[in-house]
This record gives sequence, structure tokens and C-alpha cells, in this order.
Amino acid sequence: MFKKLIRVFKDRELRNKIFYVAVMLIIFRIAAHIPIPIVDSQRLNDFFNSNQLLGLLSAFTGGGMENFSLVMLGIGPYITASIIMQLLTMIFPQVKELYQESGEAGRQKFNQYTRYATVPLAMLQGFAMITLLKSQGIISNIDKFDLIVAVSLITAGTIFLMWIGELISEKKIGNGISLIIFAGIVSGLPRTTQQVLTEIDVSPDKIPSIVALLVLAVIVILGVVFITEAQRNIPVSYARRVRGSKTYGGVSTFLPLKVNSAGMIPLIFAMSMMLFPGIIASFFVASSNEFVKNAAVFISNALQPGNLIYGVLYFILVFLFTYFYTSIVFDPNNVADNLQKHGGFVPGIRPGKNTAEFLGRVLGRITFLGAFFLGLIAVLPFIGQAITNVSNMAIGGASVLIVVGVVLESIRQIDSQLTMRDYDEL
Repeated sequence: MFKKLIRVFKDRELRNKIFYVAVMLIIFRIAAHIPIPIVDSQRLNDFFNSNQLLGLLSAFTGGGMENFSLVMLGIGPYITASIIMQLLTMIFPQVKELYQESGEAGRQKFNQYTRYATVPLAMLQGFAMITLLKSQGIISNIDKFDLIVAVSLITAGTIFLMWIGELISEKKIGNGISLIIFAGIVSGLPRTTQQVLTEIDVSPDKIPSIVALLVLAVIVILGVVFITEAQRNIPVSYARRVRGSKTYGGVSTFLPLKVNSAGMIPLIFAMSMMLFPGIIASFFVASSNEFVKNAAVFISNALQPGNLIYGVLYFILVFLFTYFYTSIVFDPNNVADNLQKHGGFVPGIRPGKNTAEFLGRVLGRITFLGAFFLGLIAVLPFIGQAITNVSNMAIGGASVLIVVGVVLESIRQIDSQLTMRDYDEL
């Protein structure tokens, strides 16, 4: 590992790329501390501390939402737009063709449409957040002009982060969007660690709970690494073809099917779905209608992180979204067709339809394992919270999955660049 680090920092081009990425992340953290001055800061902090849902959401923006900063929405609207565009590929064949079958030019156009969709989503989410804070009395005396300015600044902050993410991705040191989320999570670790240590009771009778907490943390990390790296290798052979005096094919390789092909997207999508009803319910907590008020209070309390109902629904949504997103990113029919076109086949399986059915059957089995473990890791922090009575563990599983996934992806990309340089030297 140390030899690899030395090689990385000896290579001037690679070193400059890493420093460039670091500077972009520092700029993101600076922007997260530039507030929009239309709120009462003290009341805003008290509100986020009393609402676990919004505290959960703020944690993924590195505290930007809690500070009501320019980048308070983080990269959330862009992720939402990406999910919507992925959903559209299942509804409209034209969008699917653009995404999967039109090559690099089609993917660039698909990404451009995603950027366009980010703008109205950022405006809508910014307006909803301002309306929510206004209903809680945190924002007062805001006229239409100030509202337009605030929404415009919030939207511009999201677009700014989207631009930074794409600049980072161009350096091939990792996915820019994922690295921004990673930086937001890591920036909150010192404060979260301090709060956890403050809440832990170190009395002798609590020692078993503390040991259980440490064991649970190790299990979560090991489980995340296992899910991220695990894959099923499907053997693939290519028929030998002779053209003139040259022979093609006749080799054997494998098709890797990852246990968790969906990555961290199911967690983010499920979390968004869980946050939405609670945020809507908070609008009606102060309603004059007794029935509406009671219903809003029930929904708000039931969907608080750590609650049993929240944990069960979160597990189910993560499980279902893992299957759903895997079906989007991996199409067995498309893979089988490509294998057949290039003379490839799975030994013992007929090319074409039979191969597609075989790949779909294998993918369904390993995705079940991945979806179950992903859902389990998502709710393990809530189990740990119930055991240890520590309230700052709500984002543990999702955070660890994102952090580990981003680190492994960055390491893989750096390794590939080092390998390319080895070939250049040869």
C-alpha cells in the first residue's frame, strides 16, 4: 500500500489530479458554510436538532441544510433527476434506446436532459423547504422578491455542485457526485463521534452495550465491503473463427454479475421516499382541524428514524428498490444479444433466449442475497440505537455503504491509471 502511495505521488499528472479533486471538495465545504440570511440561525438549529428526519437529510449535505447555506440541498435534486430519467427508460422505449443503444453521443444527451431536469427540481425543493421553515416560524417577513432571490440562490448552489461533480469526474479519480456526498458525510463525522461519546454511559452495567456497539460497527463495515465486492462470474466462451490466414476467438472469459449491481442508489431512493411523507406531515402538525393534526402527528412520529415502523418500511423499500434498479442497469436480453452477435456463449446454454433466461435467473438469485444484506445493513444502526440508546446512529449503515463504495471506486480508478502508466513504460 505504501509503495502504491509513493508511486501515486511521484507521478506528477496523477498527483495534480488528486490535488485538484481535493481543492474542489474544499470549495464545496466552503460553500456549505455560506448562509442565506433570511432565517433565525438559533431557531433553525433547534428545529433540526428536534427533527431527526431533517437532521438525517442535513447529514448528507454536510450540514449545509442545517446552516441554510447556498448548497443546502446538496446534490439531492440531481440524484432525483437521475432516478426519474432511469425510470423513464422503463416507460418510454425512445429514452431506453437513447441511454443503452445510442453509444456515447446518446449517453451525453441523456446526461444533458438529466441536468435540465435538475433545475426545476432544485427550485421545487428549495421552495418547499422555505415554506416548511416559514410554517414553523423560523422564516418570517419574507416578501415575494426575497423568496425569488432565495430560491434562485438555492438552485444556483445545486447547479454549482453539479458542475463541481462533473469537473471531478473528468479527472477519473472517482465519481464526482459520489465524492461530494462522501465529503458531506465525512465532514460531519467529528461532531457525530463527539455526540456519540457524550451520550454513551460508561458505567459498568453498560459495558456489554458498548461492546455490542463496537461489534455491530465491525459487522456493518465487513458487510458493506462484502456486498460491494462480491460477484458471480458466469463463464463465457467465444467460437473460433478463421478469416483468411487469421484466427479469431477461441478464448474463454467470464461475465461478472455483482451481488449488489445497484450500488448505493436503493438506499438514497428509499431514504427520499421515507423522508417525503414525514416532511409533508410536518406542514399539518399545527392544523386547526383536530383529525388532520392527529394524523400528521402520528405520521411524523411513526416515520422518525429509530421507530419500528420506520425501520420495517425502510428495509422493505431498500429491498424492492435494489431489485428495481438492478433491472434497469442490467438487461439480460441485451447482454445475451450482444454475446450472440460477437460469437460468445455460456457453456451448456443455448445462445439467445435461453441465455437471457439463464442470466435473469442467476441475477435474480444473487440480487435477492444482495437486497437482503443491503436492507439489513440499512436497519442495523437502528438496532444498535435500540440496544445502546445512542441517537446519532441513524445514518450509520447508509453512510458506511457510501463511504466504502466511494473509497473502493476511487482506488480502482487510481489503480487503472497506474496500470496504464506501466503499459506506457513498457
